[in-house]
Amino acid sequence: MPLDAWLAFIAVIAVFPLMAFTRIGADMVLLGAVVVLLTLGVIDPQQALAGFSSSGLFTVAFMYVLVASIRETGGIDLIIRYVLGRPKDEGSALRRLLVPVASMSGFINNTPVVATYIPAVLSWSRRLALPAHRFLMPLSFASILGGTITLFGTSTNLVVNGMLADRYPSLAMGLFDIAWVGVPVAVIGVVYLLVVGYRLLPERRGAEQVFENPREFTIEMEVDAEGPLVDKTVEEAGLRHLQELFLVEIERGGNVVSVVGPGEKLKGGDRLVFAGTSAGAVELQQMRGLVPSYHGESSLEKDFKERRLVEAVVSDQCQFVGQRIREGHFRTLYGAAVLAVCRNGERVAGNLGQIRLQPADVLLLEARPPFIERHRQSRDFLLISQVNGSARPVHEKAWMAWSILIGVVALATFGVLSLLNAAMLGAALAVVTGCCSIGAAKRSLDVQVLLTIAASFGLGAALENSGAAQTLATTVLGLANGDPWLMLVMVYVVVALLTALITNNAAAVITFPIVVASAESMGVNPMPYVVAVMFAASASFITPIGYQTNLMVYGPGGYRFGDYLRVGGLLNVLVALVALPLIPQIWPF
Repeated sequence: MPLDAWLAFIAVIAVFPLMAFTRIGADMVLLGAVVVLLTLGVIDPQQALAGFSSSGLFTVAFMYVLVASIRETGGIDLIIRYVLGRPKDEGSALRRLLVPVASMSGFINNTPVVATYIPAVLSWSRRLALPAHRFLMPLSFASILGGTITLFGTSTNLVVNGMLADRYPSLAMGLFDIAWVGVPVAVIGVVYLLVVGYRLLPERRGAEQVFENPREFTIEMEVDAEGPLVDKTVEEAGLRHLQELFLVEIERGGNVVSVVGPGEKLKGGDRLVFAGTSAGAVELQQMRGLVPSYHGESSLEKDFKERRLVEAVVSDQCQFVGQRIREGHFRTLYGAAVLAVCRNGERVAGNLGQIRLQPADVLLLEARPPFIERHRQSRDFLLISQVNGSARPVHEKAWMAWSILIGVVALATFGVLSLLNAAMLGAALAVVTGCCSIGAAKRSLDVQVLLTIAASFGLGAALENSGAAQTLATTVLGLANGDPWLMLVMVYVVVALLTALITNNAAAVITFPIVVASAESMGVNPMPYVVAVMFAASASFITPIGYQTNLMVYGPGGYRFGDYLRVGGLLNVLVALVALPLIPQIWPF
């Protein structure tokens, strides 16, 4: 291979472990690789920036706005309310959940579907007295399966089809073309989840059970009106850096002071609420000027206007991962106090301030109402849901949001407009009609996903133009011995393994030029291999890091890595056994 090919190959090999085993975001890793290749002259500026003008990238962006309009108008909440209902047993409950989720995910990106369903499922399972962890992983898997039905279902399908249209305009796929394989895959996968999958999950508590009684980890004291702490600041009173607990809030005259700062002055009769271990009560009892609070009802059980109890799932992109809560000044940065941390289904014991956060940790926070909206789209948290009730969704324009989405699907399906034009028109109508505000539209754009897609195109161009893709294709051909069937299986296995370690979009975009070059060298139709890339990239079942929805349910469900392999391993095999024989029947070699 020439030097440029070796450089491109080394860059691509390097990004996989960086994305899989470090906390650096996939977008930053891929952009860094593109910058290195551009600096070394492997690709030119036009190739490096080609991904930012891709039709697939813009289609994904406009789809985010359409999904935001459904969410902002409460369109998905209406379905949750009327579809889930009150089933009689666990089996019927799963059917009520999985079938609609798989169907919806064919037309709406599965990430917001799962994000909307998680808090509903937690509340729903409590009312049904059923363990939530039996629903959350099947929820994520069903959304992934549903995403294989149409090009709309997942951004990976749109991106791969965009690359296909750029290279072979005559082979561009229609909205429902992959349904010939996607529907059987989704049906078999959902049946597996209904009959076998949920039974493989061990009995384990989820975050909603760990956090169901906040008083278990709160300690309350009162400032003695005649004591020495009156008119002293929290810092001066020695309440800022306690070893076993920290001050969460102050109740004063029926109001609450949330997120207490070090300069807050104490008043006689103030009721102080501390979070930490019960052993911390001993230290408080010995402090002069504090007396036990005997008001009966915990202040955390009261519905103050300026406070919310919130559950937040820590993202692997959170800047606090690996840091102690106190050292990172979590409360100062986010304006929220950590009351407890749940990890692998168990509340983390010990001094809260000394806990080092990990990805998928579930935090119980006390925060003011703006916190939820401010950080709902934050990269630091995968999911934010209110514990003690939430505002009623506004449903007045839900019908209009759904009508716009259905119109987009119809225009693209019947060829009136291209998928990009239809999505663009739908997004504009959503904003103009007020179904989605401009601010909500901006917040809906997942910049990390969009940058990952764009940067992946640069790496793909480096592989193709340097000759590395052709060399790798020749190597793969040698292993397959010119057998198109063996080649199809190898493509599927390689992409499925890559998507378990890195993002599915990156795995698909990086392998696309290699797969197409292999098909061209063999002199066969590239379509079956392109479709295999789509389905293999969507088979993100065996690890929580393989797809965002898996990581979103990881903490709330109290799951462990092994649970995904136990349930998702067989599902991966089933999807392959259904998809691989069908693909060449629809798209012959």
